Amino acid sequence: MNDPLLAFASLLTPEGRALLDEVRGTDPAQELAVATRLRREHPAELVSAALGQARLRQRAAAKFGAEDAERMYFTPNGVEQSTRASVATYRARCFRALGPRSVADLCCGIGGDAIALARAGIRVLAVDRDPLTAAVARANAEALGLGELIEVREADVTEVDTDGYDAVFVDPARRGGRGRIFDPEAYSPPLSWAVETALKAPHAALKVAPGIPHEAVPEAAAAEWISDGGDVKEAVLWFGTDPGTVRATLLPGPRTLWGRGLPDPDVRPVGRYLYEPDGAVIRAHLVAEVAEDLDGGLIDPTIAYITADALVLTPYATAYEITDQLPFNVKKLKALLREREVGVLTVKKRGSAVEPEELRRKVKPQGPNSATVFLTRVAGAPTMLVGRPA
Repeated sequence: MNDPLLAFASLLTPEGRALLDEVRGTDPAQELAVATRLRREHPAELVSAALGQARLRQRAAAKFGAEDAERMYFTPNGVEQSTRASVATYRARCFRALGPRSVADLCCGIGGDAIALARAGIRVLAVDRDPLTAAVARANAEALGLGELIEVREADVTEVDTDGYDAVFVDPARRGGRGRIFDPEAYSPPLSWAVETALKAPHAALKVAPGIPHEAVPEAAAAEWISDGGDVKEAVLWFGTDPGTVRATLLPGPRTLWGRGLPDPDVRPVGRYLYEPDGAVIRAHLVAEVAEDLDGGLIDPTIAYITADALVLTPYATAYEITDQLPFNVKKLKALLREREVGVLTVKKRGSAVEPEELRRKVKPQGPNSATVFLTRVAGAPTMLVGRPA
């Protein structure tokens, strides 16, 4: 059974479903023994497919939650590239707030966004041109009891008529044979096609890489960068609402910081506190907004660290109390850490070529205390800032 589509179809049979239940949670170290035992009663290809699916479900639990992941079906690319459930749920709520009752989900993958939209009460047309991916998306809609709200269609998205839908969501492929694709026009389909499609709909959202150049954002779009648990996950271009605006949204929450068109902050000497903005804030170019709220400035014109003399609580940056400022010198840092009996050392860097693990090996921290060291630049000079979370 070398055909992946046939192998997947076998998992949807009564025998396949029973086998999936049996191999649920199989320890990878025991997989060979389990496979040997099961092949005495089931076709070898079916056993391999079931164990492969069990592995994918275990990997997917981090994105979809264990309860959903145990009922859903995945492909390796689907686990890797699908939207995290928390992000998809947030975006579905944004769609819901705009009013659409139906969304054409183009390049739907295994259906992560379609599932979130359907759970928000929105009717979805989910389209993907890959036969296996479309089959998996269809199976996921059925497995989660959403088959009545999600229609899955195997087709080229550029040939799908979306006129009958209130909104469009496009998630172009941003990976190729050589890895990540950074040129938006090299997406599949290209960003220009996605924008043209979005402009035809009353509302639309395009999922793009968080590294998209700001100059590539169309004037008609609102741009949003999203992080989840501190990790930047994606950028979204929204059409039909708030054109020209920029915002950063942090999950869980959500907490949203809107751009105010501020100039770059002033550079100041390092004060008592150092603030590390969330990655979504940095990607959205909203460091100035956070600095204004903190009554702070930058430590260097090219470094996204904010310094201030007062401790101000903000969800958009992590605060550290700075105890020492040193020119970059490993021996001096080692002596300081030995004096402070620092054994747990967190190393952060921005604007430095030194790797954290390399520094940690050289200073050999020992002792009961902990500290954070920032390898960075202050007013252009290589600097080490030592402190602790405020």
